[in-house]
Amino acid sequence: MDAQSRGRADEIDPADQWVLNPHTGDYELRLNHSGGDSAGTSQPPKPRVPRRREPVRESSGERRGPARDGHGSAPRREVPGQRGRRSANGPRGQEGPGRGESAGRRSRKAPKARRKKALLWTGGVMAFVLVGLSVGGYALYQHFNGNLNTVDIGSAGNKNVVSNAPLNILIIGTDKRTGKGNEGYGDKGSTGHADTNILFHVSKDRTNATALSIPRDLITDIPECTSKQPDGSDKVIPGTDNTRFNVSLGQDGRDPGCTMRTVEEITGLRPDHFMMVDFNAVKELSTAVGGVKVCLAHPVKDPKSHLDLPKGESTIQGEDALAFVRTRHSFGNQSDLDRIKVQQQFIGSMIRQMQSDDTLTSPTKMFKLADAATKALTVDSGIGSVKKLTSLAQELGKVNTKNVTFVTVPVLDNPAEKIKATVVVDTAKADPLFAMMREDTSLTEVKAQKQAAKSKQDALLKGTKAAAADVRVDVYNGGEIAGAAQTTVTWLQNDQGVLKSTNKANAPAKIDKTTLEYAPNQADQARALAAMMGLPGSALKQGTTDAEGLQAMVLTLGADFKGAGIPLTGPAKVPDGIQQANADKAECAK
Repeated sequence: MDAQSRGRADEIDPADQWVLNPHTGDYELRLNHSGGDSAGTSQPPKPRVPRRREPVRESSGERRGPARDGHGSAPRREVPGQRGRRSANGPRGQEGPGRGESAGRRSRKAPKARRKKALLWTGGVMAFVLVGLSVGGYALYQHFNGNLNTVDIGSAGNKNVVSNAPLNILIIGTDKRTGKGNEGYGDKGSTGHADTNILFHVSKDRTNATALSIPRDLITDIPECTSKQPDGSDKVIPGTDNTRFNVSLGQDGRDPGCTMRTVEEITGLRPDHFMMVDFNAVKELSTAVGGVKVCLAHPVKDPKSHLDLPKGESTIQGEDALAFVRTRHSFGNQSDLDRIKVQQQFIGSMIRQMQSDDTLTSPTKMFKLADAATKALTVDSGIGSVKKLTSLAQELGKVNTKNVTFVTVPVLDNPAEKIKATVVVDTAKADPLFAMMREDTSLTEVKAQKQAAKSKQDALLKGTKAAAADVRVDVYNGGEIAGAAQTTVTWLQNDQGVLKSTNKANAPAKIDKTTLEYAPNQADQARALAAMMGLPGSALKQGTTDAEGLQAMVLTLGADFKGAGIPLTGPAKVPDGIQQANADKAECAK
């Protein structure tokens, strides 16, 4: 259902929420939908009075501005989100009576709870700040479309917003010196590197989300990627091994699609979309919501970022907000990793502020927020319009704030360096964390979700298992590891006794998840193979007709396959030593 349909479900047209205040000359949001309301007022609905339809004149649903043009008529002003529509006697685009004054119709007053829901669902657009994401704002119709910048990333992402699958959004904050007053930040002349990076993973059932911060100084391999150049041509950029993550953007003409492919290389999670912002975003968005509350465990007066705040709680915006998220020498051990913790705390507070009644019930704040958010964003073409962003907002808005967890990629100091400046992935901790995210396991409700998953898998795998010698399977490689089908067959035959396993080389197409297809009369074989390989119940795909003769099951290894003998089922708990922060809990920066 689109925004217009949702509004009309409660007899609320989103366009009719905006009326002109004759005292200020500005359009404001009308939270009450009765026909005789003045701008910014709430009146009880008038009783319905049948009347004869007359030619359209200025109605109470159409307010005059303070000035007139040379012909004596009020100059037409663009209503935020206003769609042109046909009046009783006029052409499309000419306004007729207000909705509450249409002949034979009046708007019923929605209960308070339903009005608030309408506000959230018709106006919800995700405003992602420099260091992450925030929810809220009216971003409807063409008024905001012109604010958005889009980048064609080719096959690196999805063309549309998915509603029936996990959702991965990569948020990139660049160090590009754009915007007034930002000349002293970042690197002079930088094309914009991936300075702050968060992979926001939303579960398929939309009950939880994990915001994974990726350090800019992480040493990794950047894969080959194709980038769209300013002249419209495609440029194939060779991969680079053993380099900093932040040069996955900007360096050698790499675009955000290259950063997305690098994230997939590290985590095994494929980003669907990206949102990119520069320094101005955090300044403009924090100001639009009237400031963001932060807490310090000790007073800070940082000579480099110019942050000057007392111990305890403060409300910051603009330059102070930017200084807060950029400060690192006054927190922890003065590393970028400690700055990431501070940024996560800021994001959580920003989310809470944007979801607060103080913001949601303020038309001025919501309008400013949406305007600032869309101006700050550069996105992929898959979400490159207000309509698509609104669809994304509907999906992300289903996640309860208490189930949004912030974590950072587990890392170790780079052993190749004498003076420690970069880090490498701590695979012992990172691999289980990535596996949990790939399996949609919530970091806030691990025990309950894993028990539910275990019960489902037990039900699927319950029953007799065939002897290894009786298991017959053809193995295809649909993943990223070269030669995976052959190494799996070798492991099955030598270590598991599955002698009737055959290497069928590459699958017709790449797949994300490993699957085992089998016939109903091969269920005992499927259970046996799943137990050997540690396949989750979701990987088992039973057909409808029985196998005949020597027909084999089909095992297709996906991108989630990490090697023969490595179970695909994720861990039951978050590895020890991984620090977590929750979006609905305030913490003081130390």
